[in-house]
Amino acid sequence: MRTHVNSLGLLVRSDPALPFSYPSHIDRASLDALPSLPGIYIFRDAAGVPLYIGKSVNIRSRVFSHLRTPEEMAMLARTTHIEFERTGGEIGALLREAQLIKQWQPVFNKKLRRTRQMCGYLLPADAMAPQLVSDREHDFAASDHLFGLFRARQAALEALRDLVQCHGLCPALLGLEKIARGRPCFAHQIGHCRGACAGAEPHDVHRLRLLDALATWQVARWPYDGPIGIVEESDGLRQVQLVDRWCYLGVKPKGRRRKLPSGKFDIDVYQILRKPLLAGGLVIELQ
Repeated sequence: MRTHVNSLGLLVRSDPALPFSYPSHIDRASLDALPSLPGIYIFRDAAGVPLYIGKSVNIRSRVFSHLRTPEEMAMLARTTHIEFERTGGEIGALLREAQLIKQWQPVFNKKLRRTRQMCGYLLPADAMAPQLVSDREHDFAASDHLFGLFRARQAALEALRDLVQCHGLCPALLGLEKIARGRPCFAHQIGHCRGACAGAEPHDVHRLRLLDALATWQVARWPYDGPIGIVEESDGLRQVQLVDRWCYLGVKPKGRRRKLPSGKFDIDVYQILRKPLLAGGLVIELQ
């Protein structure tokens, strides 16, 4: 069996099940303390600054996989110790990871960073074209007519253009192209639009096709009247993760009940919880 020692002193073997040496500059006690349980872990440098924050249903196994990954040598070279925080389950780990990454913005985390302004398309019942709105001017958690979640205005516009082209919709009718009165859009001239801009397709028919195209983009409104607690338990640790309006509020404290802050829509929390919450796959406590 072939082995070699890399620049960090990490012994690499072809069989990952065999013992291997650890980077000598990473505190061994912090590695030995890692549990095989759900939670989050933090790679820190000598100053205690978080370099990378991750989550797993098995913290120990996941951290060790980082140590075996050559592509992560730059992060490991700066790491001096690793901390962990247990959670009651996978949902708690996902929510806590997203929360901490937004808080600390670790240099080696590429996803789940803070979004300064989020965009979506609003299409009221009497409108022919969607209106691009931001979360600063519209309540994303309480709308039945919101479609698409985008971290930047330009990304939203590009996505709508792709949708229009894919479904043969009219870019002029949807505000993506300016045309003179009575003239068809360019897409209609080359056969990519059915002519809603020139009277060849009724506007109500075009709107129905638009709604059908937008169906996969529809944003689910918050399905409760207030905050909820998501209950998880793992190896004796029971936690209640508080969520309101697709916003993570933290772990419910033990003892006296405290007043909860109001939640503001968070795209990452929405993406974590939408499917399991709406499917009824979670244990819920109304708060």
